[in-house]
This record gives sequence, C-alpha cells and structure tokens, in this order.
Amino acid sequence: MKKILLCITSVCLMTSCSESFLDTDNLTKKDSSIFPKSTADANQVLTAMYRPIMGDANSPQSSSFFIAELMSDDRFGAGGTDDHDVQAIASFKKTSENMYARFWSLRWEGIYRTNFMLKCEGNINWDSEADHSRIIGETYFLRAYYYFELARAFGRVPLVLTPDPVNNPQAEPTAMYGQIASDLLAAISKLPSTKWTTGVGTDGHATKWAAEAMLARVFLFYTGYYNTESITLPGEGGTLTKAQVISFVEDCVSNSGHDLVPEFRNLWPYSAAVDYKYNVDNKLSYIGEDGNNPEAVFVVKHSGNDWSARNNEALFFSLRYQDEGGNKWMDCYPYGSGWGTGSVTRNLYETWPTADPRRTGSILNVEDANEGIKAYVDGAQNQIQDTHLWNKKYTAISTKANDPGTSNYLGTGIEPLYWHLYPSLNTLDYQSNNLQDFYVIRFSDVLLMGAELGSSHAQEYMDRVRARAGKLPSVPVTLENIQNERHWEFAFEGIRYYDLLRWHKESLITEHRSNVKVLNQKVETTISIPFRTETKGLLPIPDQEIQKSQGILVQNEGWASNEGNF
Repeated sequence: MKKILLCITSVCLMTSCSESFLDTDNLTKKDSSIFPKSTADANQVLTAMYRPIMGDANSPQSSSFFIAELMSDDRFGAGGTDDHDVQAIASFKKTSENMYARFWSLRWEGIYRTNFMLKCEGNINWDSEADHSRIIGETYFLRAYYYFELARAFGRVPLVLTPDPVNNPQAEPTAMYGQIASDLLAAISKLPSTKWTTGVGTDGHATKWAAEAMLARVFLFYTGYYNTESITLPGEGGTLTKAQVISFVEDCVSNSGHDLVPEFRNLWPYSAAVDYKYNVDNKLSYIGEDGNNPEAVFVVKHSGNDWSARNNEALFFSLRYQDEGGNKWMDCYPYGSGWGTGSVTRNLYETWPTADPRRTGSILNVEDANEGIKAYVDGAQNQIQDTHLWNKKYTAISTKANDPGTSNYLGTGIEPLYWHLYPSLNTLDYQSNNLQDFYVIRFSDVLLMGAELGSSHAQEYMDRVRARAGKLPSVPVTLENIQNERHWEFAFEGIRYYDLLRWHKESLITEHRSNVKVLNQKVETTISIPFRTETKGLLPIPDQEIQKSQGILVQNEGWASNEGNF
C-alpha cells in the first residue's frame, strides 16, 4: 500500500523543553514539559515535521514546484479567464500583497518543528542510538530543505535556529547557505548508509543519499546564482568546496543502490493505462510507487485522507476539457480533467530533438494521431493560452478497471487511476484522486549534477542518462550539452526555472514566451509574457510578515506596494 505521511494534529509543539515552573504536573495534554520523552514521541514529532513538505492543495501558490513551472520558459499560466493568481505567477506579478503568505508560513512551520526537535533532543529517552541518529539526521535534512525553499524563493530571509520567538533581520546569503550546507552535512553524518533495495528508501523519508544529492543541488544553486566558488560554513566549520561536493555525489552514485529505471516513460502514471495507444505502441508499464523504484532518491508522498495534502498540482496541470457538451473523459483517455493551467510553450516542443523519446514521453500534443486522442475541446470552460501542448508527467490520469494492478470493484469503465490503485479512498471525485508521488530528486539528477560539477566520471554519468533515454548517442560533456540534457530530462519537474536563474539565462524566459500564437477562448491570439528582471527571479515577501516584523524585514526589489500588480 501507498505509505502516507499524516499530520499529527494532537502534537502541541511549545517553545521550551524545560520543566514547567509550576509545581503541578500536566496530566491531560501534551506539552513541552512532558513531550517528547520517548522514541515513539520523537517519531510523532518527526511525522509532524514532514507535513509541511506536502504543501497545501488549497493554495497552489504555496507549492514551489507549481510556481517554478509557471515562471519557467516552458510554460504559460493558461487556465480560465478567472484564474488570475495562476496568470500572475507566470507573469512575475501579484494579485495581492500577501499572495505568497501560505508558501512563507508552511516553510516556517517546518522550521519551527525542526528547531523544537533539536532543542528537545537531550530530554528524550531514545530506544537506541540508531533511532536517535536517524531521527535527528532527518531533522537536519528537513530544516535545510525548508530553508533552501525559502532562500531560493525569497532571497534573504531570517535565520532562526531556536523555537523561541525572535524577530531576526534577514540573513545574508553567505550565512543562510552556510547553515543549509552545515545542516545537510550533519544529516549525512547521522543518517545510516543503508543501500536502496525494493521497499527501502522510497517511503518519503530522507536518507543519507538524499542528503548528499540535496547538498549538490544547494551548492550548484548558491555558487551559480551568487557567482561564488564555495560555501562558507558557520563558526569554525571552514569551507565547503566543489571537490567535497563531488565526493558526496560519487558516494551516492557508487554506494546508494539507486539506479535508473530502464524505461524513462515508465516513471509516470500515464504508463499504467494499458489501452492508451501511446503505451501500447511503446510497450510501457508503470513502475509504481510502492518501493520498487530505484530512481526515487527523495519523493514527497501525498495523503488521501487530508484534502490539503493531495497532489493538486496534478489537478491544476490537467486538461480543461469539460465543456457545456458534457463530460469528455472518454475523449481524452487516459488524461483526466483539471484546471488547464501550465500550457507548454511551442519553443520547447519544436526545439526538442524528435529522436529523443522523452519528447513525446513528456509532452502531450493533442493533435498527434499517435496519442489516440478521440476529441479535444478548444476553449473548454473559457480556456486561454492554449497551445495544444500539455505536460504528461504531473497530470490527472484515468484508467480502466481491467488494467493490471488496478481494482475491478466497479467493473468496466474509466475512473481515476488512484481510486483503482488505492480503492480504500472510497471516492470517485476527480479532484480528490491526485495522489501521485512528487520526485524531489531522481537518480538521473544525481548523475547530471555530478557531470556538471566536474566529476572524473562526468562522461560516464552523462552517457548513462542519454543511453537510458533511448540509446541516444554520446555527446561531449560541455556546459551547453549538460544544460540541454537537464532541460530534456527534467522538463515539468520544477527544476528548469532555478536552473535558468543559476545559469543567469533568465532572458530565455522572455525569448521563449514572446510573440507566441495561442488560443484564447478558441480565438487565435499572439501573446508575450516577459521575465521581470527587476525582481531577480525572487518572490515578494508577504506584506503581513513585514508588518509583523515592525519593518525589520525589507521587501525584495521589484515588489514594492505599487510594483508588479496584475
């Protein structure tokens, strides 16, 4: 069964781990005077620490993946005429002064919980040193993860390493990334060196290998975006160099047990639909999500029991094909219905080599007869910025009751894939059945980061990715070739935008989204959606947070109250 991380709402995380100054003991509620005290308690706190990583399905602009996709050169905002938040994200504008308040608060919830755990560490009676080391290692990983999400999105944010209430000013990038790197190094040292095998390391928990890979991602972004060569660690920690990061990547490649799935397209849920013409023609079969995927270095799991914890990015990126003519599920099988956001730019489709099977494995061209799409409705539900190109990786998928690995509970017909995979969900609501794992880091990313960093195995790493993609020929390991390879391997995975920022290629966002013909409510229209250089690619700090700080926090450039309004 799908392992799901649930929020422990009964855990009351207070601001101190010391004994209460009162003479009476609290015998009715958990608070920091009595909790956490055991390994079981610590695991409850750990579960609560993971909850913010799922995001909030009620607020798509709380998802770093969703935001990064819409701001990249691969997408338009699209959606319907009333989807102003979506279109504002893609335009580097805002619909309100607190548009990204939930993005901000979710990461701080995670940071608070990790700080709470670290402060309480010494008061816990651990069952074993192995449990102690693992849980604290995951805690350091998660604090680094949440801070990296904030630092990458907002630039300068406060650096808070205690659960006690403080009103710190924004830290300089040197200090922020130094702490992130230090936390990941601590995670690497504490997490066990357990090799991936079927059922191990794919349950949504961080591993040593995930920490090594995340360190490489942090290093590449920081040194690229800020034009520096190393990361200065806090205190007397010294400096994290490229050579050290390469050694961690090589350790992950050689010793983690992770590997590439032989068929790239089997990574994505559409490959589960056996009657889908594209799958039949290419003999595809879904690798699944229950621990048999060696490529999943770190994934975000989604919950079927909590609406806000579902993968609603998939719902937003799904086809908007319901129209006044009725439900069109059969016409676009296996692609399910959604909000029609994130249409794909023509530039990506037209410049992607046709010999690369990742092109059709990643992009749905509704005009392509090889897809077997019966009918596609233009202008459905006031669809705008339609290019007839959509992503395949993160989208709602339908399947049939006789597909392997699915339930026959309803007999024949087409229903949402995740209802079939996990019938205990007990709902056919298409909005509630998007539970697809989100890949934060795939093993192919570890290989390509190693190549970009300059590992002595760079050519081998690059060749492995290209050979898996479809026996593509070897190409020299130049920066340009690596950039192209990353574009084609990770399209629609929330990676491209931040790659462009660290490579200082933001101009491609304007170039690839200018003077493009789209359909706005069935009418052909030419649009241009430029990158706003004054923002430096950063988001606006929520005004309510600036007000709470009594002016200690300073707004990012390009986002003053009269700037960037949609």
